[in-house]
Amino acid sequence: MVHVRFEGRSFDIAEAKLGITSSTSSTAVKERLGQYLEVAQERLRDYVVDRRPSGDVIIRPEAVYG
Repeated sequence: MVHVRFEGRSFDIAEAKLGITSSTSSTAVKERLGQYLEVAQERLRDYVVDRRPSGDVIIRPEAVYG
């Protein structure tokens, strides 16, 4: 499962719907997500692709502290 936090909204998307696997690069994951959301990849540039031990993928804005 791919969990996405994008512009204040949360989505859960099956990997197959995005056409990704566990070996898909982070760049390709963001490209496919941009296509799915119909937004330019540039809008996902500062997002983090976090791969969890469970196999889930979390895509979220980069956390900034301070």
